[in-house]
Amino acid sequence: MRELTDRALDVARAKGATYADIRIVRRETQTLEMKNGVMENLSLADTYGFGVRVVADGAWGFASSSRLEKPEIDRVAALAVAIAKASAISKKADVRLGPAEVHVGAYKTPIEVDPFAVSLEDKIDYLARADKEARAVEGVRVVDGTLGFQRETKTFASSEGSFLEQTLIETGAGIVVTAVADGEMQQRSYPNSFGRHQGTAGYEFLTTWNLPAHARQMAEEAVGLLKAPQCPSKVTSLILDGPQLGLQVHESCGHPIELDRVYGTEAAFAGTSFLTPEKYRNFRYGSDLVNIVSDAVTPGGLGTYGYDDEGVPAQTTEIIKKGQFVGYLTSRETAQELRKTHPGAPERSNGAMRADGWNRMPIIRMNNVSLLPGEWTLDELIADTDDGIYMITNKSWSIDDRRLNFQFGTELAYEVKGGKLGRMLKNATYTGMTPQFWAGCDAICNKDHWHVWGTVNCGKGQPGQVAHTAHGAAPTRFRNVQVGVMKG
Repeated sequence: MRELTDRALDVARAKGATYADIRIVRRETQTLEMKNGVMENLSLADTYGFGVRVVADGAWGFASSSRLEKPEIDRVAALAVAIAKASAISKKADVRLGPAEVHVGAYKTPIEVDPFAVSLEDKIDYLARADKEARAVEGVRVVDGTLGFQRETKTFASSEGSFLEQTLIETGAGIVVTAVADGEMQQRSYPNSFGRHQGTAGYEFLTTWNLPAHARQMAEEAVGLLKAPQCPSKVTSLILDGPQLGLQVHESCGHPIELDRVYGTEAAFAGTSFLTPEKYRNFRYGSDLVNIVSDAVTPGGLGTYGYDDEGVPAQTTEIIKKGQFVGYLTSRETAQELRKTHPGAPERSNGAMRADGWNRMPIIRMNNVSLLPGEWTLDELIADTDDGIYMITNKSWSIDDRRLNFQFGTELAYEVKGGKLGRMLKNATYTGMTPQFWAGCDAICNKDHWHVWGTVNCGKGQPGQVAHTAHGAAPTRFRNVQVGVMKG
């Protein structure tokens, strides 16, 4: 690999690049989907290629190819420089990357069992056992089970002297149970919505989350929802379970801290951010209990890696500290931009640049953006709530392009009365504005309830890129929240 990366960097420099990097990426994926006991989908995909990114005449250029051959490397490296020089005609300012990032190393996801070494028969049997448990409950109409596996092998080299090799392995699993009666449909998902929960782990991940052991409960809850009363409309205390809180963090905390959004890169597609630069280290985001960090080092997190796609090492960054906004997700370039207005800002990137494969340029993406655990047990939290709603597992969401006004719906809810769980409720929803909502956070469950929930469908960029992100979360209570804003 080093011979190929050296060749690309040499050609780029010879053509006039002042900076260059190359990523060689192979991504292997395997997906199994079972519906009502029948294998609906078994897909295997393998993509392999490289991308060259350069700075020439103060502007970016990028080109890629799936042909990993020496003449093609020469052509693509030269093309990237030509694109940069053409782009420089309309540049507003020169690209500034700050201090050099020079790292030589390797990283591999720690696993116990290679998921690609496990037979298809074993994987199908795992799904079949979960399917059988769920369909044993009367009233269930559809059971969808999914397993997903990914192995991504990446080589990165830069003209500054970096040479990095990584192997990232992911395993995911999920089940969705749908019940139907009298023209109404309700569903329950486990362990998370969006079809499955996923992490950087081996096949042992399936033992941890154990779909067959939880499938019957999901089926019983889906059937029970059909006869449950509607979530009432009122202002009350709201308790969110871990998976729902993970999505709340993703949408109302993770996206607005992406510094490229702040500077307008995403304005045409996914929106901007209300966290404009004057709020940096000068804005109250939530209550004193709210502590959020971004990291790429949490074991098992779907956003865990050794180095980002600019070759910056994985690290932890404080985002919200005791309710105060203190940090963005940055790239090498945006870190320098922030220092123009805030000289005390970190000079180096916090390693949040990732690309969706070899044929995309890296952009700022969430890794593991997590709300740190508190001191409560879930039983204590419920016992301390006189009147409220406990909402579980996301069903729908909507948030404006600045990430301020939002509405979420969950699959399942329970009323809380006198410190005890009461009736099951269906079609539960809640709404709020980001800073006011987080200001109402007054209790967070402890590390025993805290998990890093994987999100496999985070979209961003033009052309579009899908990132795998994660969010550590435990059940959390918010005061004075409007619930029941719409009916199912």
